[in-house]
Amino acid sequence: MRSRLLKSGVATPYKQFSKLYRPNSWICTSCEFRAVTTRAYSTEQPTSEKPYYITTPIFYVNAAPHVGHLYTMVLADILKRWQILQGKKAILCTGTDEHGMKIQQASAKAGIEPKPFCDKGADIFKDLAARAEVTNDHFVRTTDKEHRDAVEYAWFLLKERGYIYTSKHEGWYSVSDETFYPPSAVHLVLEPPTGRKIMASIETGKEVEWTSETNYHFKLSTFKDELLEFYKENPNWIYPRHRMNNVVQAVESGLGDLSVSRPVERLSWGIRVPGDESQTIYVWLDALVNYITKAGYPWPPGKEEAGGWPADCQVIGKDIVRFHCIYWPAFLMALGLPLPKNILTHAHWTLGKEKMAKSTGNVVNPFFALDRFGVDVMRFYLAHDGGLSHDADYSNYHIIERYKKALNGGLGNLASRITRGKGWSVRRAVETLCGSTSVKDQYLATDQLALNHFNLLVRTPYEVKEAVDKIDVKGALKSTMHLIYATNSYLHQAAPWNLAKELVEAPDPKRQPELDKMIFLAAESLRIAGIMLQPYMPNKASQLLDMLGVDETNRTFAHARPGRDSDYGTSKVPLGRGTQGVLFPPLLSDL
Repeated sequence: MRSRLLKSGVATPYKQFSKLYRPNSWICTSCEFRAVTTRAYSTEQPTSEKPYYITTPIFYVNAAPHVGHLYTMVLADILKRWQILQGKKAILCTGTDEHGMKIQQASAKAGIEPKPFCDKGADIFKDLAARAEVTNDHFVRTTDKEHRDAVEYAWFLLKERGYIYTSKHEGWYSVSDETFYPPSAVHLVLEPPTGRKIMASIETGKEVEWTSETNYHFKLSTFKDELLEFYKENPNWIYPRHRMNNVVQAVESGLGDLSVSRPVERLSWGIRVPGDESQTIYVWLDALVNYITKAGYPWPPGKEEAGGWPADCQVIGKDIVRFHCIYWPAFLMALGLPLPKNILTHAHWTLGKEKMAKSTGNVVNPFFALDRFGVDVMRFYLAHDGGLSHDADYSNYHIIERYKKALNGGLGNLASRITRGKGWSVRRAVETLCGSTSVKDQYLATDQLALNHFNLLVRTPYEVKEAVDKIDVKGALKSTMHLIYATNSYLHQAAPWNLAKELVEAPDPKRQPELDKMIFLAAESLRIAGIMLQPYMPNKASQLLDMLGVDETNRTFAHARPGRDSDYGTSKVPLGRGTQGVLFPPLLSDL
């Protein structure tokens, strides 16, 4: 397998393809990547500076997005922002899947030509990414010319290398899933809305129809052993782990060759097979290539990694694991390209314990949710309550409860207590405890409660980083919030307000450091948590750090350690009274 993956296979076939199919169409251009820092990155950067590359699946435009699409985008964006936080270059790619039978039928039903129909759908997904403050550098559309060129080139290589052949194909085909299923993967069911008996996929529940046609096939079966070897060498490739086990079992049970084209009389909306206008390329082969399209494929010699490939993390829903974890690596192996480093698979959001689906209308409009609760609150809720291993049930009630307990009552209350508290000064506490004498030795040695909290401050960033390195976005957030809850508990036991009141009534320089110690530990907890919450709640985390007076240059993950910033403590924003300067104001209404 390693020898196959090391082959570039680009130079000679690239020239052949240019002459045979699309003369003068392969022009290598540099691309600019927009990062959260607004700094431009170029594909002309040295190979040694490969950026961290994250992708979402590309979304079908046959219907409006629901909150599940938003969840996928947010997970990927959090991962990207985490890399930026650690001082790394990172690229995020999202986009829309605009070819295939579903789009062809949906546009016909709407009475609109396919391209304008796709334009409208793509704009909606672009708007969703912008509304959720997703910092995507690329938005790929499968109707883009550069994507079509990349797909045709990939097809040419697969054909040249003998991985594609013509054969008659018969089987159960699902228009909704855009795939064939073997007889063992379908069953007869009663359709609830109509009461009619239909054949449906056991895996997805979507209706299938018997189809017989002559088309092109990809030699998927050839890659069984190589895939199994890859899985064995990379046991943590798919997260969570149990889905990796499912994929291994599926491949071990045997792989049949894959139909990778459709007769044009049945599917006209798509990319035609190079050299055969009677066939349209299978939508999943077309769609999966998008990940390397925006990474600059086909690459000029020496620029293979400049655009980010191989992807460091590909975020997908559990319903498309087979396509991304079996078909996609097999395609890449056949092309001689490296495989993505990690696949993060998440579970679904349900509504009323039923799966969200555009086809049934059982969905949550993400735009309405963002308008109602705000961008940061929705990002926090999705990351905190969303399921990776198991489905999560969406509920406005749960969002409100999370807001009350975690954000208003937890983080917001702590921020107000410390930054607007009477009888102490955050700046004085920072100056006192960040002096030349060791914080731990001078002020904590005889205070077990304070020492325990200081140790938690030291430990938490490492726990968070460990979770992020395992692409456990949810686990990293929960570790951060644990620090907030523990700090509130520490303050409740230490009760600095009592000491502050005593010192106001009877000033005592010898007791003042004791109060400063409590405020310092709480302020450090807020500062460190604020830094680590930036990928999740970029606006609220920025507001918190402004309230603490943390300089913009000191908001990196490297500064998320106790005692690493001695310059903060004077608020950059008015704190005022009432709701002015409050991080998470109380809800006016729970409705």
